[in-house]
Amino acid sequence: MFTHASWTERRSDSYARLAFLGDSVLGLAVTAALYPRLEAERYGAGRLTKIRAQTVSGPSCRAVAERLGVPDRLAAAAPVGVGQKASTLVSTERVLASVTEAIIGACFLHAGYERTAQAVVDAFELEIEHALEHPVDFKSTLQERLAQRGEVVGYAVTAELGPPHDRTFQVVAAVAGRPVGTGSGRSKKHAEQAAARAALDMLDAPDTDGDEDD
Repeated sequence: MFTHASWTERRSDSYARLAFLGDSVLGLAVTAALYPRLEAERYGAGRLTKIRAQTVSGPSCRAVAERLGVPDRLAAAAPVGVGQKASTLVSTERVLASVTEAIIGACFLHAGYERTAQAVVDAFELEIEHALEHPVDFKSTLQERLAQRGEVVGYAVTAELGPPHDRTFQVVAAVAGRPVGTGSGRSKKHAEQAAARAALDMLDAPDTDGDEDD
């Protein structure tokens, strides 16, 4: 399905350029797969964008890479003496997502769009189905809930942990300066979603203090 064969044919194309190209091919292939399945009456452009973003997110790319055995192949191909470091590096979400995009870009140069797009849809089938059945946008849901009360939520990064290639962000969601949820993730967006989910859980929790002043 995905191979590294074409990388040797295009040595002038850097890894970053391949990842940039692959990101575009991935987004287009997933969009083309999703579009006919989502009724226009129920799924506007905004909702389509969110489902696509979930499908091609860092966690999704990492899951696909692991299913295809990419980490093991990259570690095995590492120069002698750096095997352990390579194994650690290619196990991180950000690196695997970028590598996945670069592989897609290389496949596009080698095999063209049609064959690559079909391979992408096949590889991301589980992620596509999951995004359709369990769309995740806790931030929008939280804002809609708070808007009914005339409130607005803000997000702030409180910590950045780990090395640059494997950074974890911690984020707090606050309303009028009052923390309402915290979360962490491999990117700021994922950490904000986690914080929004925690805030929603708090809003949905039973009020145990409301009867004491009756």
